[in-house]
Amino acid sequence: MFARHNRLIGLLYLFVDFLLVLASLEIAHVLRAHLPGTRQFFPISNYPWIIPIVVALWIGAGVTTGIYRDIREEDPRRGFADPLKVGFAATVLLFAVISLIKFEYISRLLLGIYAVVDLLLMICFRLVARAFAAPLRRSVSGLRSFLLVGGGPEMADIARTLEVNESRGMRLFGFVHTSIGLAPPASPVQGLAKSYPAFSLPELPDLLRRHVIDEVIFVVAHEELEKLGDTFLVCEQEGVKTRVLLSFFPQSVSRVYLERLGSRPLLTFSATPEDEFLLLKRALDFLMALIALVVLSPLLLILAILVKLTSRGPVLFRQTRCGLGARKFTLYKFRSMRADADMVRQELEALNEVDGPVFKIKNDPRCTTIGRFMRKFSLDELPQLINIIKGDMSFVGPRPPLPAEVEKYERWQRRRLRMQPGLTCLWALEGRSKLSFRRWMELDLEYIDHWSMGLDWKILLRTIPVVLLGRGAS
Repeated sequence: MFARHNRLIGLLYLFVDFLLVLASLEIAHVLRAHLPGTRQFFPISNYPWIIPIVVALWIGAGVTTGIYRDIREEDPRRGFADPLKVGFAATVLLFAVISLIKFEYISRLLLGIYAVVDLLLMICFRLVARAFAAPLRRSVSGLRSFLLVGGGPEMADIARTLEVNESRGMRLFGFVHTSIGLAPPASPVQGLAKSYPAFSLPELPDLLRRHVIDEVIFVVAHEELEKLGDTFLVCEQEGVKTRVLLSFFPQSVSRVYLERLGSRPLLTFSATPEDEFLLLKRALDFLMALIALVVLSPLLLILAILVKLTSRGPVLFRQTRCGLGARKFTLYKFRSMRADADMVRQELEALNEVDGPVFKIKNDPRCTTIGRFMRKFSLDELPQLINIIKGDMSFVGPRPPLPAEVEKYERWQRRRLRMQPGLTCLWALEGRSKLSFRRWMELDLEYIDHWSMGLDWKILLRTIPVVLLGRGAS
């Protein structure tokens, strides 16, 4: 199915889950009120604010775990696995919130009954939806008739995909070959469940007039596109939706979409997450960094005093790093080394324990006593909260490299510069001091290719024990 149709189905599932949360709360309230042998409890009407909290936790857990991103009714395991993931995560968070609030009159039994009822209803809905998947998909996307223009193995793959989805309202009408003056082949695609008519390109305008064809998909080589200008115009004049397979572009990870600059259409290839989602990431970064700076201000003050009293030099270490798009910015850290550390680095080059352009020594002799302690628990990184507030960095993202390191990057490694640098990323979970430079780069690119708000939260939560136990830093 097309990605847009999957998004619509995902929104439908989200809306139904929202209704199930409300229904489950009501069912749980009725069951709790009629349980024999239990003490009297306060009804939800006494604390109605719990309803939006429950809704936010359950729907938020669903969005974060990605269960609405790719709906696959044909996989029965998803019907059980998705509700279990959401139910477990949201229930743990709900009871954690209730424990923090410390409102004793909230019935824990009521909330427990709700969690079980909602889990069962979510599973039942998905099993029912699986049975009615075909009509449900058709109701969203409608009955669509497709005509394939072109040839090659890609056209065969698309034809088979349309056949597989025929029960969902997608019907293959036939094929049009693009060789002018030649008779159309009797069977342009082999191995299909049914036989479909084949036509020549001059017949296309008449086909669109005389038959119900909703979409035309062009599967052609790039040198043929220029010759098909009149054919595209015919499709536009008929109001037929036209799609072009972009297999002739050598992209492997880029997302492709159409953007407009004024009235001019631009085919866009993006190998990084979209700006509108990164705007939400930026807003959360700013808010969290501001709160963290206020809450940790006593610790920051103590560390600043210790750095000042135990060694000569400034409290903060300032260094030029490369941020988004290789833009240079000043990174802040608590100084963990002697003031002349940069001057003696050249003498220590032979002791470098990391491959690639990065310089790192496990027991760096330039570190001060308090500096070694701070680096073990990543406390020297705390001033980078200022960088996050300024917009130079994020909480999660590739580490900001030195300009000299960037100069030595291979071309495939430079894509990591297209994401806002951060305090932690996937490499922190594997122990950044133990990783080869190549593996470090691969993990950063893996993060970019699979980025989501849910992935950011997973990395943040898994980084906390790594930092508290002093693992991975040196």
